[in-house]
Amino acid sequence: MKQQKARSNLDKTIKYIMVIIILAVFIFFAALFIMLLQRSQLILSRYPVWELLFSSEWDPNKGLYGFLPAVTGTFFVTVFSLMIAVPISILSAVYISEYMPSAVKSYFQAFIDVLAGVPSVVFGLCALLVLVPFTRDVMGPLFGVNTTGMCVFTAALVLAAMVFPVIISLTVESLSILPIGLREQFLSLGATKWQLIETVLFRAAGPGIISGIILGFGRAFGETMAVVMVIGNKNILIPSVFSPGQTLPGLIVGSFSEMMSVPEHQSALIFVSLILFIIVLFFNILANIIKNKLKSRWRYE
Repeated sequence: MKQQKARSNLDKTIKYIMVIIILAVFIFFAALFIMLLQRSQLILSRYPVWELLFSSEWDPNKGLYGFLPAVTGTFFVTVFSLMIAVPISILSAVYISEYMPSAVKSYFQAFIDVLAGVPSVVFGLCALLVLVPFTRDVMGPLFGVNTTGMCVFTAALVLAAMVFPVIISLTVESLSILPIGLREQFLSLGATKWQLIETVLFRAAGPGIISGIILGFGRAFGETMAVVMVIGNKNILIPSVFSPGQTLPGLIVGSFSEMMSVPEHQSALIFVSLILFIIVLFFNILANIIKNKLKSRWRYE
């Protein structure tokens, strides 16, 4: 009786601790959002939001805070990197899950997990040494343009390499948890392995794959150091993929030393942080919503 009561008290204690932890995390994120919103009030009180987001003039010394080049540059680099990363990641995940020998699979998956933990500055340094000369000496002449290699194309390549582990890991996990019976039933009808993958596995693992892509978008959208090191950091509207550009995180990093002395400039950069916070949070929530809706829809079809 005493042991049963002690176990019951322990369960209640653990439950309360978990509730406290969840509330603490929620309070932290709410406090962070409120702090960013409060610190952005100075710039929002002087300039309308539409003027900040859709103006292309950036000169804090003259009171011009146009975020349009950084906003378009961020979306341009992110979408371009995903166009590279998504097909490669999904095909790689299919090979790992369905074709790779079991003896090798565990080691390769461990390598993917390690790759996800590599600091972004290491990716940036490798891009400076390899991708920048490659873009300058190979891709530029191939398309008939002169480029220094410090451009949107190089930033998209290094960003794609950083997104690979996120999409591959979630896609492999989504494919691996599917029941063996699902595969055996379809193969017993005379289907080929690729027909199984295309017709059944992609459909069944679709929610996890789509969630991985959206989470990869959020990861790419907020990336800073690797992109800053190779994009050229010019606050201009991007005329081509071989031109330098700017991103929202890069705008913060590039102006960090100046922002502390000018309150309006500081408020403008904190507003950029608020934009990043909202967009990344939105895509994480969207990934979970889509995953749950697809699961519930396909479960009953």
